[in-house]
Amino acid sequence: MMTLTSAEIMSWVGSFVWPLFRIAALVAAAPVFGARTIPASMKVIFAVVFTLIIVPISPPVPVVDPLSGEAVLIVMNQILIGGAMGLALQLVFAMFIVGGQIIAFQMGLGFASMVDPSSGTQVPVVSQFYVIVLTLVFLALDGHLTFISVMAESFHTLPIGVNGLSNAGLWALVNWGGNMYAGAVQIALPAIASLLLINLAFGIVTRAAPQFNIFSIGFPVIMVAGFFIMLATLTAILPQIKLQVANAFSLMRGLAGGF
Repeated sequence: MMTLTSAEIMSWVGSFVWPLFRIAALVAAAPVFGARTIPASMKVIFAVVFTLIIVPISPPVPVVDPLSGEAVLIVMNQILIGGAMGLALQLVFAMFIVGGQIIAFQMGLGFASMVDPSSGTQVPVVSQFYVIVLTLVFLALDGHLTFISVMAESFHTLPIGVNGLSNAGLWALVNWGGNMYAGAVQIALPAIASLLLINLAFGIVTRAAPQFNIFSIGFPVIMVAGFFIMLATLTAILPQIKLQVANAFSLMRGLAGGF
């Protein structure tokens, strides 16, 4: 008759539970997988399936009493690591949302907003357009597969234990949040410059011929021009998406022990 000791049971349970906390936090915080349109039950299934796939190829986890203070510290660290890695990728989507908001306000479409299904917040329709393009490009570039690969690598570079994110990693995540606004301005800069020139031209015409109510047609002209500018700059947006997603994955690897 086979007998199991308490240490063996805790080792088997811990080898699945500790990684599950990190993976569940990562799935919940990351875009696409953690979108609000995906039911909570599906997110749990994603986390469990990823854990079952990753655990056999991960380093052994420490045997810790689940009711001890050390176990609580491990759980908190795993949730923090997974949440930070997911946030690094989520900021790329926030970058394009902010860029779309800037363009929308320049076009006069700031009032035209809708609920973003992925975040549940009100965003301009222009931002939603860029989010859809970003999601499609992300999947076309096998970003979901890279996401799973980075998730599995994190257990080798930052194994399960009481050690969490380093100060350098947290500071890099803060700096990445600042880069989000710089990237948003880069996305919106062609539209800002073009629409500024159009407004400047309207201003000159109004100054030269005050009898013409040029601003009565200025709003639809600027709106239509904005759509053409978005279409013309779409090919320049695609390399930007690839670059920012690659930078986000590099940061995720850095957070998981690379710094």
